[in-house]
Amino acid sequence: MMHLMTWPNLLTGLRFALIPLLVVLLSLVQSTLIAFLAWFVFSFAAFTDWLDGYVARKYDSESVLGKLMDPLADKILVTTALIMLIPMGRIPAWICLIIISREIIITGLRGLAASTGKVVAAGQLGKIKSNFQYFGLGFLIFPLGLLPIPYQHEFGMILVYISLILSIWSAVEYIYNLRGIFQEAS
Repeated sequence: MMHLMTWPNLLTGLRFALIPLLVVLLSLVQSTLIAFLAWFVFSFAAFTDWLDGYVARKYDSESVLGKLMDPLADKILVTTALIMLIPMGRIPAWICLIIISREIIITGLRGLAASTGKVVAAGQLGKIKSNFQYFGLGFLIFPLGLLPIPYQHEFGMILVYISLILSIWSAVEYIYNLRGIFQEAS
């Protein structure tokens, strides 16, 4: 049981714990302070994504639990931000639908691959996509007018559009790379 309590797993657990706080803060955004706190919580949670992977690799403390929970925490964090930004008028629902659908499809494919004994690691394109999502969503969450950032939300949307293109591209790449499991599964 003690091997589950690794630093990377604790960081992933922290990311899960921050998600409800993010929901509450984004639900209550009516002041610059609350918007800033929401941005800080989101940014810190996104940072733990990078940090847990770094620590796991550096100290050779990767675990099966971490390999399962880390991508799940990432997907829930991004999904939370996407959904909470819709009623705020900061992101179109159709973009969220495509990004969330892609994540569900890829998660299903990974599960199918795992059932045939194939472990599917995150590809480089998926990692780049995640960074564009984190930065784009961060710009959309950050309160307007707090810093003199011209076209702040427009820039955030450009990053989200890039992440949308990368989401579709990487989904096609996953499907192509996993095409063999469709034959094995039938």
